[in-house]
Amino acid sequence: MTTLSPENSLSARQSASFILVKRKPAIDKTEWNSFFDENGHLAKSRDFICVSILERGLHPLVRTEAWKFLTGYYSWQSSQDERLTVDSTRRKNYEALCQMYEKIQPLLENLHQNFIETRNNITHDIQKLYDKDPLGNVLIDKKRLEKILLLSYVCNTQAEYQQGFHEMVMLFQLMVEHDHETFWLFQFFLQKMEHSCVINIGVGKNLDTLNNLITFLDPVFAEHLKGKGAGAVQSLFPWFCLCFQRAFKSFDDVWRLWEVLLTGKPCRNFQVLVAYSLLQMVREQVLQESMSGDDILLACNKLIDLDADELISAACMVYAELIQKDVPRPLKDFFL
Repeated sequence: MTTLSPENSLSARQSASFILVKRKPAIDKTEWNSFFDENGHLAKSRDFICVSILERGLHPLVRTEAWKFLTGYYSWQSSQDERLTVDSTRRKNYEALCQMYEKIQPLLENLHQNFIETRNNITHDIQKLYDKDPLGNVLIDKKRLEKILLLSYVCNTQAEYQQGFHEMVMLFQLMVEHDHETFWLFQFFLQKMEHSCVINIGVGKNLDTLNNLITFLDPVFAEHLKGKGAGAVQSLFPWFCLCFQRAFKSFDDVWRLWEVLLTGKPCRNFQVLVAYSLLQMVREQVLQESMSGDDILLACNKLIDLDADELISAACMVYAELIQKDVPRPLKDFFL
């Protein structure tokens, strides 16, 4: 058993306080530019920028560029000229992948049944998306989105395609202008998040850790879940598969949470602390009504239209509580 640093606990509590009580305006374009010198090199530390993003968030006009640093699309050590070169290279590499895909598509159709099934699933998923805003303005290009998802499926053999990726990539398409940016940001997002939203890689690990976290921090709730909520926590896999996007009232709230996850602040795998905080919202109801598995899941699914700042702050407080205790090695390794 290991007691974690009290400095980390203080930092987490301070962040929670900043988010809800002392929050300054989001980082705007002028302030973002001040983080770099005349050559485009960082003039502030990466740690300072990431903590600022945790506590304050990014203005929508900054998000496109900032996310390229957060995901690893750009190196934090790069200059402006180097970033122009990187973007050009990413564009060329994307175009080369598109050409490769066009050449092998007939082969895939003839030899791989999974390809046809996946392509049909992608088409079906995309058709369900709302592509216009309330005024009738087109928000997304479904054909371009389908192309990016198919290319991602063919190229990313580790993550492949799973239901929900279409919604995630849609949010990247809304954020950036070009297809190569959408494609690479999504790939780097998955890697940066340690594939935590991928069913056959990280989702199971998240759910197991969430169970362990409940047992460690809330034994009363854990005992109820063990007795009456069998399988309830495991049924919450859509939270992780979709990175919680259906829990929020706006795309801005989703982006706000995702950019915090990308900072690695206040800890790694912050998504599990977010899930724990969501469960705490239904805890009293579950215990008072002695809910069983299906009812617990139904109560969790009703957690919608949430405010990202409030949820991030709650999760920071969970982290502050966690690191004041003698933490079992598996939890310590997962979060630090």
